[in-house]
Amino acid sequence: MKMAEACDALKSAGLTGVGSVLATGNLVFQSDKPQKELRRFLEQTLAKAGSACNPNSLPASDNLISVDDNAFQGTNHYDDNVSLFVKNLDEVKSILSSMPFCESADMHIYAFVCEKGFENTLLDEFGKITPAEGEAAKISNGLFYWQCRKGATLDSGFSKILGRKNMKDKFTSRNISTIAKVAAKMEATRPKNANICSQKC
Repeated sequence: MKMAEACDALKSAGLTGVGSVLATGNLVFQSDKPQKELRRFLEQTLAKAGSACNPNSLPASDNLISVDDNAFQGTNHYDDNVSLFVKNLDEVKSILSSMPFCESADMHIYAFVCEKGFENTLLDEFGKITPAEGEAAKISNGLFYWQCRKGATLDSGFSKILGRKNMKDKFTSRNISTIAKVAAKMEATRPKNANICSQKC
């Protein structure tokens, strides 16, 4: 599904302030719906929109993150099923402030948003590999973070573990720089009178 199609689907469903961040499936929007209700509503909306598209034009999976008064991020599988995660601005900011690694020109840092408790599974899986130089993983404030040297992401044994089909609907990951761009867009587009909720899905 193209980003423009995803945005159109959310607009048609009544969400406001809909926009995209970069070309990696990151979306922002505003909604008055409670955050717990939003997740299922968005899953159904995007699944319906995806099934209306030409299946040959759809990726096997696509990651989404949306934000503002209510924010959402997740992993899309267009086989009549869409799985995603909903986050608000406070939660997205927390991903940045909880980062346990120092940013470096030589390293990538990825933040993982996942089903509750799955961060422990990710850490266990990381413990099964022999990390490359500088590669590390930590849980901070209930969030899983992975650091690896630039240019070596796909060569990591951990990257291969993350590609398992039985794990793909349990998490979504973002480079920390992408998270920062999403947070900045949320701040820039949030109405001044918006209430920022801090619920979790």
